[in-house]
Amino acid sequence: MDLNTVLEVRDARQRTPWRTGDAWLGGGTYLFSEPQPHLRRLVDLGRMGWRPLTRRPDGSLEIAATCTIAQLSRFAAAYDAPAAPLFEQCCRAFLASFKIWNMATVGGNLCNGLPAGPMISLTAALDGSCLLQAQDGSLRRTRAADFITGAGRKDLGAGELLRSVTLPARALMCRTAFRQASLYGLGRSGALVIGALDPLDGSLAVTLTAATVRPFRLWFPLPPDAEELRDTIERTVADGDWFDDIHGLPAWRRHMALRLAEEVRSELTGNRGLTRDGVR
Repeated sequence: MDLNTVLEVRDARQRTPWRTGDAWLGGGTYLFSEPQPHLRRLVDLGRMGWRPLTRRPDGSLEIAATCTIAQLSRFAAAYDAPAAPLFEQCCRAFLASFKIWNMATVGGNLCNGLPAGPMISLTAALDGSCLLQAQDGSLRRTRAADFITGAGRKDLGAGELLRSVTLPARALMCRTAFRQASLYGLGRSGALVIGALDPLDGSLAVTLTAATVRPFRLWFPLPPDAEELRDTIERTVADGDWFDDIHGLPAWRRHMALRLAEEVRSELTGNRGLTRDGVR
């Protein structure tokens, strides 16, 4: 896509006042995928030199916003944390070509705020925290699960930048389960559910994405039975929170989310109990 309204591309290292029509440029896979008539200037993050992935002394993992999907996938292949398989599962949920993998960034996927964004699924499920930087250099943090506030909406001020996402060491030690559903064999996720079982206290987190307009991370101090899990989802996710677009109707997304959540619970707890509907 030729963005013929863009008059300038500047290096993000050169600080100039933010103005209407500016946009941060990461990998550009979304920006150049469709017309952006409101844009006049792109602020390129490509030369910021941020290390893609950093293992911290406390065991946490910091993922730079400019880390590409390909870099994350390569890192996960050699990562020894119990939650490492989830990284590749979420990378594969892109269903994208190698060209996209080598350009698309973790930060870009988060900042698009699309319900089917698999990096949203990954970071929300592992209790990640987003580091945000304002134009004046001030920093703030917010949970990845709270960063997305609706379909295509995120907690970002004008000119504010997503710098990185940090996954805590405890979440990386969790055993995880992943389920995804789509209307088509190679289609966009219609429902994606991730479970994370904490080996230290036995708590279980179940995160719903793709089926909902924003992430829902449900935490249970002890693994629930099938009925408690279903009841919690139905109480927490309102009717208007189920996403509706060409990739799935709300009723179907709700049904699949409930089904996948039970599969995740059963896998992590070894409990094949029946739901109220009698579905295993």
